[in-house]
Amino acid sequence: MSATSFSRSDINLTNWRDRPYSSWTFQNVFEFVPSAQIRSARLEEAPVKPLGNFAGLRIANVAGEELALADFLTQSNSDALVIMRKGEVIAEWYAPHTDPSRPHLIFSISKSFTGLLAGILEGEGKLSFDDLVSKYVPEVTGSAYDELTVRDLFNMTVSIDFQELYLDRNGDFDRYRRAMLWNPERADDPTPTLRELMCRLPRAAHPHGTRHAYRSPNADMAGLVVEAASGQRYAEFLSSALWRPMGAHTDGFITVDRAGNPRSSGGISVTARDLARLGDLVRLGGKGIVPAAFIERLWAGGDREVWSQGDQGLLYPGGSYLAYWYETGTGALAGMGIFGQCVWVDRKSETVVVRQSSETIPVDDKLDQRVIAMMKEISAR
Repeated sequence: MSATSFSRSDINLTNWRDRPYSSWTFQNVFEFVPSAQIRSARLEEAPVKPLGNFAGLRIANVAGEELALADFLTQSNSDALVIMRKGEVIAEWYAPHTDPSRPHLIFSISKSFTGLLAGILEGEGKLSFDDLVSKYVPEVTGSAYDELTVRDLFNMTVSIDFQELYLDRNGDFDRYRRAMLWNPERADDPTPTLRELMCRLPRAAHPHGTRHAYRSPNADMAGLVVEAASGQRYAEFLSSALWRPMGAHTDGFITVDRAGNPRSSGGISVTARDLARLGDLVRLGGKGIVPAAFIERLWAGGDREVWSQGDQGLLYPGGSYLAYWYETGTGALAGMGIFGQCVWVDRKSETVVVRQSSETIPVDDKLDQRVIAMMKEISAR
């Protein structure tokens, strides 16, 4: 292990997402949670590119202090930064503890992968966003996902009575984390499988399709829809339909529960370079792998009114949300995950920027805004 402040025996399911352990565990998730392999094209990577001219970029931190790019990345507990322009990696930075060749957990950017897979299935005529979720997962009858369209599922406009509380240790979110095998079992509360838990989640009072409410189980349900529509396990379909065709160099992983259900809302691990390649596929209109019409819908964005009144509206004022991608209101698309994961796609400058990190807390709104500003400055340089 590259870290010297702890040993592997110090880490378990109660603390693996906490610093300092996360600086190591986020590249070794498969040691803690069962994981399915996402086979890549298995190509050799080129040597790491230095920051070069980007090293002189000044980035303001949360306190308003302007730091050199590398210093900002270090101070903000970043693990990796990859800058790609016109399809080529032109600059990179890695923390001393980071191995560029090892997949890193990207948390909710996994949702963005799931959105692209649905776009592929739509193009193959195997899935319609107008369908009800129950067509693909019949067990949802009576749950929050009953009488719900696939479109509302993928746009996070689900009427669901569930709170996204990442630090919960005793409530519904802890039970959800236990179902995905991310938290330790409890003898006093037997844990269902992820599928069973989601099919029991209750509905809220408002109609489906009227509010943007970011709830991770929605994207795990979307993974079950993808499996049913494709006729393959999630990792196998991702590999054959997207990961290998786009030329991913390194195998990825996705965590699964005891029944093999995929954690498609947050369990994918990939290298920073391969994540940049995925972003470049979106920049280039799908490259014949994801239908161009679907990619253009991502760029057009979702319902801005619903977004502005939802629980993430302040993240990207003037933006929107569609198929698990953020349309930022600034001409860029983004995928984001807790603890500071981000892929930023800017068509105007032909730039893709990836940041992987192990921040101290799951969500830091002020730091998120500084990272977004960094993405814009890098793209404009």
